[in-house]
Amino acid sequence: MKSLNEFYDSCRDAEDFFKFFDIDFDQKLLNVKRFHMMKEYGNLIKRGMANINGEEKTLEFLKFSLLRVYGDYVNGHSPSAADVWNMYETGKLEGCSSCGTSSTGTGGSCGC
Repeated sequence: MKSLNEFYDSCRDAEDFFKFFDIDFDQKLLNVKRFHMMKEYGNLIKRGMANINGEEKTLEFLKFSLLRVYGDYVNGHSPSAADVWNMYETGKLEGCSSCGTSSTGTGGSCGC
């Protein structure tokens, strides 16, 4: 059985995570979405790790989290730049690119 030490020692890039857990992956998809996937993977881990006890459960959670994030992208999830870089902060562009900014500065006609 693999250990947490092996996980921490061997996982440096996105491919390493998939190989560590013996998860098949689409290299082309990973090449395009690696930043987004790994950012979401890290966020998911941060939210859930406090509730996980024991090495075996931790490894299961890490694998499940990677499968969940990867599955989202295989099924067409595509975060916007706002989701990843939080570009729509106060004082910056508001509204989506489809409808532009309303005169009130709270988004456009689509309800964004």
